[in-house]
Amino acid sequence: MAIEREPTQDLLEEEIEGLDALDAPLREEIARPRVQRIWSAAWPKLAAVGIILAVWQGVYWLGIWSSFQLPSPATVFGELKSDVGTGDFWKAVVTTGRRAVFGFSLAIVIGSILGLGISRSTFLRKAFGSIITGLQSMPSVAWVPLAVLLFKLSESMMLFVVVLGAAPSIANGLVAGVDYIPPLLLRAGKVMGARGLDSIRHVVLPAALPVYVSGLKQGWAFGWRSLMAAEIIAQVAGSPSIGGNLFFAYNLSDAPRMLEMMIVVLVIGITVDTLLFAKIETALRRRRGLIEVGTAA
Repeated sequence: MAIEREPTQDLLEEEIEGLDALDAPLREEIARPRVQRIWSAAWPKLAAVGIILAVWQGVYWLGIWSSFQLPSPATVFGELKSDVGTGDFWKAVVTTGRRAVFGFSLAIVIGSILGLGISRSTFLRKAFGSIITGLQSMPSVAWVPLAVLLFKLSESMMLFVVVLGAAPSIANGLVAGVDYIPPLLLRAGKVMGARGLDSIRHVVLPAALPVYVSGLKQGWAFGWRSLMAAEIIAQVAGSPSIGGNLFFAYNLSDAPRMLEMMIVVLVIGITVDTLLFAKIETALRRRRGLIEVGTAA
């Protein structure tokens, strides 16, 4: 004797099948080979680079500027290829990279402490909140003359400029992250016994993390720009740098070398964003269920 199925059961199974069908593209995405997922994420960037190079070459062919003013992509990348094989090029990259890492690391510490203090204290917010925002809006080059007066032409001068360029953005990012924490979450933390430092560690910082990471990303961008401004305006003797090479190329009217250094600055900035901040943001979204595990971001 056949068992009769309830109409509601049939309807439920149909709805579940519909949900499975909606989820099918995600499952296919997860099943795709790793190489295919990497290529899927990389080809739009490569296409953008190709378009930029094509426009550059087209402008060069039009002859709007002479080759002395605007060399062709082949000339610039030929110069880059020859320089990559020299020790001086890598000394400049290492010097600039070391300054960026040390300065940004110190900016994270200072900016995080400032941001946490301002977000948790009404007095500090009223006293220093607008000042931090004002510091963030100041142009990077404005700090260089003061840094030279205070620290002469030294590595401390470079560190000072990077910290002042990055720390305000990091502090404001943390403040904004804390401000947007739902009050219900904070109350739930108190009910569960999270108070004082435990509340900051287990409730406040995890909840503010996405906006805080955005502040870190913006802080890196500002710090990197500040470092380039400092290296172009003031060079430390015996310490070759990317910004210094760019400045010397400008003084010698060496357009290929100047554009080469600009490309290096751009590539480093894109690399840091792709390999560090993009990975952190993807991990955060995946951890919060905003991205399916195994999918390419």
